[in-house]
Amino acid sequence: MRRTRIWLVITGLTIALISVIYLQFPQVEKDNVVAEIEIDPSFFHLPTLHYGFPIDSFEVVEGKVKWNQNLSEILSEFNISFQDIHTLAQNAKEVYDVRKLKAGSNYSIILNKDSLRTARQFIFEPSPTEFVVYNLTDTIFAKLEQKPVKVTERMIAAEINSSLYESLLDQGASPVLVHPLVDVFAWQVDFFRIAQGDKFKVIYDEQTVDGKIVGIGDIKAAYFEHWGKPYYAIPYKTNDEVDYFDEEGNSLRKTLLKSPLEYFSRISSRYSLRRFHPVQKRYKAHLGTDYAAPTGTRIRTVGDGVVLEARYHGGNGNYVKIKHNSNYTTQYLHMSKIARGIRPGVSVKQGQTIGYVGSTGLANGPHLCYRFWKNGRQVDALKVDIPSSSGIDESMLSEYRSVADSIRSVLDNIDFQLEETRLAKIPSNEKDNP
Repeated sequence: MRRTRIWLVITGLTIALISVIYLQFPQVEKDNVVAEIEIDPSFFHLPTLHYGFPIDSFEVVEGKVKWNQNLSEILSEFNISFQDIHTLAQNAKEVYDVRKLKAGSNYSIILNKDSLRTARQFIFEPSPTEFVVYNLTDTIFAKLEQKPVKVTERMIAAEINSSLYESLLDQGASPVLVHPLVDVFAWQVDFFRIAQGDKFKVIYDEQTVDGKIVGIGDIKAAYFEHWGKPYYAIPYKTNDEVDYFDEEGNSLRKTLLKSPLEYFSRISSRYSLRRFHPVQKRYKAHLGTDYAAPTGTRIRTVGDGVVLEARYHGGNGNYVKIKHNSNYTTQYLHMSKIARGIRPGVSVKQGQTIGYVGSTGLANGPHLCYRFWKNGRQVDALKVDIPSSSGIDESMLSEYRSVADSIRSVLDNIDFQLEETRLAKIPSNEKDNP
């Protein structure tokens, strides 16, 4: 009986409490109940990433490698022992040797946020498209990572008022485009005698990383009007290689490049049977072509061949001499240094770096003296008639002309005053990449 009374009292108090709570809130429709829940905004916060590492709980130090600076100097203030740096150097050799950090390259250090500020990762950019992560905690190792490269087809067209270089910059193109475009038309256009009013059109792939231009991909089509004469460059794949041809299927390339230096150089002295020597202060024959260029500019062999000589000798300074075939031999003088691996008997490929511009020997400033032999006699390299590479095989001419007509139509419809735009893919004969 007593238990029953206690149970009735508890039940009554519960009902009373529910009634009080119920009266404190307005009644709402059952189907329209809205629950207001306050959520901490940090719940949705995404971590900040730096080269793929979450860094919200860490400190990041960024900088550029200084001239002659090594990894020990960079990491010495971040609680990394010389023993760990030595271990890292040994473990990273196959990925990227820490002894070869290039001056001016970007680096980042991820640190612990404490009084010791111990480095956890050292990240180095050997190029705009890749970075190396050196891990400094637990297991010490290195790994090479590639940045995502975006490829965009671009079209540039302009009339030249001063130089090809400035015209490309005016159109928002990268100066890196100058070299491949010049190489396409090297034998058709005299780029040392560009005339005001010359015109060009080019369709090409531009490579960017994080919105910055890092390189130029394929030139898909080009046109150059030089001294009123039009030249077309049609890319076409033969023997597993893409080369450039004119409208009739003739190759635009010769068996030798026209210049051993790229476009930024200038001719400072031409082939002459009587020239006043700036060092010896007397008149004598100058049986070569001088290209003025900054010290360190790469020198490329103009064609396939075998190195005959690579050494230092008297007025020639450091030089390399190459035999290309039974008809042609070339020589490159006054180098600051000869490229690694270039020695007598070594085979070289067209465009390969064989040395770097300097002023060794009888030279009053940095330049390359380029000499050319034809059938054993020194001649003017700028006037020699070099045979063209093979044109389109007759069995492929019909298919080629169909592709060439389509590409010409695209080029002809480009206005020289055009704003930057993106084109649809132009025709190609590459079966695996239509």
